[in-house]
Amino acid sequence: MDVFRKLGVIEVVFSGGNPLLRDDIGEILDYASRFFVTTVYDNGSLAAEKVDALRNVDFVAISLDTLDSRKLDYIKGVSGACEKARKSIETLKNEGISVVISPTISQFNQHEIVDLTKYFISRDTPVLYCLYSYDYPSDDRLFGIGKKSDEFEPTDRRILAKVCDELISLKSDQQGVFITTKVLNALKQYFSTGQRTWRCEALRGFFIVDHLGRVAGCHLRQSITSIVELADKWDSFEFEKLREEYNTCSRCTYLCYIVYSIHASILGNLGIIRDQWRNLRLLRTTNKRVNRH
Repeated sequence: MDVFRKLGVIEVVFSGGNPLLRDDIGEILDYASRFFVTTVYDNGSLAAEKVDALRNVDFVAISLDTLDSRKLDYIKGVSGACEKARKSIETLKNEGISVVISPTISQFNQHEIVDLTKYFISRDTPVLYCLYSYDYPSDDRLFGIGKKSDEFEPTDRRILAKVCDELISLKSDQQGVFITTKVLNALKQYFSTGQRTWRCEALRGFFIVDHLGRVAGCHLRQSITSIVELADKWDSFEFEKLREEYNTCSRCTYLCYIVYSIHASILGNLGIIRDQWRNLRLLRTTNKRVNRH
């Protein structure tokens, strides 16, 4: 994280697996929250037990794809998943910790997304979205996340385009939709026409560090350096060539990478602030210092 500070990193996202499984996660998050906008992802199984570790982070994102407990248990493959997630949400909110709900939009729940959003924002709980995607075949990626499943892959992308329209409309009236209109419009066009209006900004707008300290532009790419060498290589000719290569990649649809690509520059970050200013009251005010460009 000291390396991140040298590079002017603004936000650090802890994901997994489940980062809360680490015994030292409290120490890690305490340090991160002093210098960065800090987000932690949890599937709802551990957050309620890790309140002290999470107390200073900016967001705890709880993965919750549906309000139907039987469907969620099926999606997670664990009995009682919905009950645990709801308990985590309630516990964190009662402790004054900022919680966002993070549904993964898929064939399985695309008709529920707008209603799920309305349900939670009516309870002052913002919604931050993921999009069903899966890893393309590769022998040299940093790590794997998901495999293709016909059960979850959308078959009619016009429905997803309609969801984008409905979320844009909802944003104009209510607070708590944590995705920018610019991203929603880009997704709408992609779902409607198959045309991408963005270029991948891996190693510029974002990069990945795994649990061994290996660095890659995204998880689908091989390691290009270690965290201890990253600062020295950041402005190198080698990295510039890699950025140009990543810029032409159009193989994945991981929403986090899309968001960080669309809002990669300083102007892009300002665009997020302008778009999300109405949501400021939902954010917990903290006194920590954030390292910015």
